[in-house]
Amino acid sequence: MKKYDGKRAVILGGTSGMGLATAKMLIDEGARVLVTGRSQAGLDSAKQELGADAIVVSSDARSLMDIDALAAQVKTEFDTIDLLFVNAGFSIPTPLANVTEDIYDEMFNLNAKGPFFAVQKLSPLINRGGSVVLTTSVANVKGLPGQATYGAAKAALRSFARVLATELLPQEIRVNAVSPGPIDTPILDKVFPDKHVAAQVREKTIDMIPMKRFGTSEEIAKAVLFLAFDATFTTGLEIPVDGGWSQL
Repeated sequence: MKKYDGKRAVILGGTSGMGLATAKMLIDEGARVLVTGRSQAGLDSAKQELGADAIVVSSDARSLMDIDALAAQVKTEFDTIDLLFVNAGFSIPTPLANVTEDIYDEMFNLNAKGPFFAVQKLSPLINRGGSVVLTTSVANVKGLPGQATYGAAKAALRSFARVLATELLPQEIRVNAVSPGPIDTPILDKVFPDKHVAAQVREKTIDMIPMKRFGTSEEIAKAVLFLAFDATFTTGLEIPVDGGWSQL
């Protein structure tokens, strides 16, 4: 018998990087998984990588209409679930002087508003003893230049983890967060499409990390699955997976 036989999980932002790595680990250990994403290329790639044991859904994590539709589809596909991993998120690095209202709204809609309503709509489907894991960021505790709106939105998400953990206690649902530092995912190239700039950012970042390397998506996935299934006496916690950057 595999570790997650009979388990059902939903991963928002599960078609690449950390979400995809988590989906793979779950499927390899017997779980059924539904993942969401926005880009057609990402959806197609995830279908190929995850195979028949995964349901891949086009859903915009910023859209309350899409979140409602997703909740209805999850109910139809799975009835109930054991894990909701809210991983969708993105940074638009912007200095204070250049932040527009559109950038501000985009950062909060994607990194705070969407995740909040995803938990609201999907938590009624979570079994007793199940869990929610939110992806925050080292940016919610570090004063990183150009990350004011992103860091603030992730700090809001960290606050949500505590409050939602309290509110969902009567349903015996645990709510925790994983806080990644710099992780080697395709997002870096998306944020910095100029390869020369991306290389400079990577080198500068590595110099600041005590462990002197980027983390891997698999290292995040292991932390997520620990919080989801093994940390049964833990709720409201945020685990940093950042090479010591936020602690040392």
